[in-house]
Amino acid sequence: MLSRRTLMGALGLSIALASAPAAYAQDEIYIPLVSKGFQHQFWQAVKAGADQAAEEFGVRITFEGPDNETMVDRQIDMLAAALANKPSAIGFAALDSQAAIPLLRQAADAGIPVIAFDSGVDSDIPVATATTDNVAAAALAADKMAEFLGGSGKVAVVAHDQTSRTGIDRRDGFLNRIASEYPDIEVVSVQYGAGDQLTSTEVAKAILTANPDLGGMFGTNEGSAIGIVNAVREMGSEGVTIIGYDSGKAQTDAIRDGLMAGAITQNPVGIGYETVKAAVAAMNGETLPAIIDTGFYYYDQSNIDDAEIQAVLYD
Repeated sequence: MLSRRTLMGALGLSIALASAPAAYAQDEIYIPLVSKGFQHQFWQAVKAGADQAAEEFGVRITFEGPDNETMVDRQIDMLAAALANKPSAIGFAALDSQAAIPLLRQAADAGIPVIAFDSGVDSDIPVATATTDNVAAAALAADKMAEFLGGSGKVAVVAHDQTSRTGIDRRDGFLNRIASEYPDIEVVSVQYGAGDQLTSTEVAKAILTANPDLGGMFGTNEGSAIGIVNAVREMGSEGVTIIGYDSGKAQTDAIRDGLMAGAITQNPVGIGYETVKAAVAAMNGETLPAIIDTGFYYYDQSNIDDAEIQAVLYD
């Protein structure tokens, strides 16, 4: 159920879209991007790609997100404020796959194309979603985990949330591959750390304490993965295979140091670039694919310095 604050935001946007004067010159193409956050290097890399596309296509963008990835109401406020300025199009990475739908529907009704990026919404309102195939990427992480464990053992997952499409898809992509392909691997725990390193560290410590024979842990985003690394280091746990997701400096350092076995890297610069590119195409009436697949790669000590991997790391 939407909070009263979210509903009031939607009502306020209805009034704003109907009556507010345009905040920018009519000949300026303005495309705001409302992100899930700013606390991870991932989002800074997405912004870099968006800035690159904005310069190339001659548009003005803004890029903002809440202080952390639990602040759904704050993100809704940012979305409402961005839409009240009557942009030419908008990019949106949803913290909650359903909470923003009323605002996005009003945007579409006002003729403002919506491009979802990184994490989509449970709606056909966005004309396109620029994203990683998170289900396939997490399934690959499960395959790599199974290789390290020799096909048997106990594993756990520290996920960043259970409300965004990325959180759901990465969790389920991993769990479903384990369940379907590796019957001798038992998933003993799935916990949530809000993508925050400190919270994820405490979550991972609790899992390790309860399961001293744990063979592996999968962290579904940058904060989750580093939380696991911190927990294993601080507790002195041995024999725990860590597979991460994303590729900020803390993770690449952990892989180089042998603390993390490997990780999935997305293409965040590509996500930002493709979001702005798609927004420009949509406002020009061009047909877009529903999903713009921006790709992913698995990296470890053996290939971290390869040119293909170096091109998509963001440390």
